[in-house]
Amino acid sequence: MEYVFTLKYSLPTDETDMDALVERLGEAGCDDAILGIGLPGRLALAFSREAVSAVDAMRSALEDVRQVVPAAVLIEASPDVVGLTDIAEVAGVSRQNMRKLMLTHAGRFPAPLHDGSSALWHLSDVLAWLADRKGYTVDPTVMETALAAMEVNIAKEHARLASTDTAPG
Repeated sequence: MEYVFTLKYSLPTDETDMDALVERLGEAGCDDAILGIGLPGRLALAFSREAVSAVDAMRSALEDVRQVVPAAVLIEASPDVVGLTDIAEVAGVSRQNMRKLMLTHAGRFPAPLHDGSSALWHLSDVLAWLADRKGYTVDPTVMETALAAMEVNIAKEHARLASTDTAPG
């Protein structure tokens, strides 16, 4: 099965030769990714990877990148944290339709991860909600990928919190 996802990294300060980095990543197995190196010190890899599961696809991509740039810090795996426009695009409806669904079903629509001037949700939560509604078909590959991305992001944050000294001074 083919899984489409993106991994975003912060690069170590000594990683300045982007052409060489792109070459090393290709040699390490990331030849199934489109690389974005627009922001200094950042790297985005948009993968289209064959694997038996989305989890396996992401794990193998994470390992490929780790072998090439062990000091790179994962910022985010996506699709996971999304806004209403992103949800509408994945669901194949207009943003206005998605907003109407959210407002009409306020008590049952998944709670946002962040609620501010722009609300954010875990994509898998909203896709699961939509899958339970008549008239909405959710691509199982997209759902599986969204769940895998959420798992990677939660594990990343858990590891970050575990490495922080929280004991009182």
